[in-house]
Amino acid sequence: MLADSGYQGLDKLHAKSRTPQRKPRKGELTGEQKRSNRELARRRVVVEHVIRSLKIFRILAERYRNRRQRFSLRFKLIAGLYNYGLSRG
Repeated sequence: MLADSGYQGLDKLHAKSRTPQRKPRKGELTGEQKRSNRELARRRVVVEHVIRSLKIFRILAERYRNRRQRFSLRFKLIAGLYNYGLSRG
């Protein structure tokens, strides 16, 4: 699970989670920690952009007021449209 710095302490609940390293008080991050944070941000930004694209369809952005049984079907259709758009260029 990749998370941003708002989820500090998640590693106590989720063993495989990754959050950015925080700068120590009156200190600096090492080069390795900065590189790790940058790599994590690069991977997360892709997911954030996909979520933004799916919110355009409003199924994730607003309260879903239709039948619950249809939510999965509609979400999969929207994800299929998104993937089709990716494949078409």
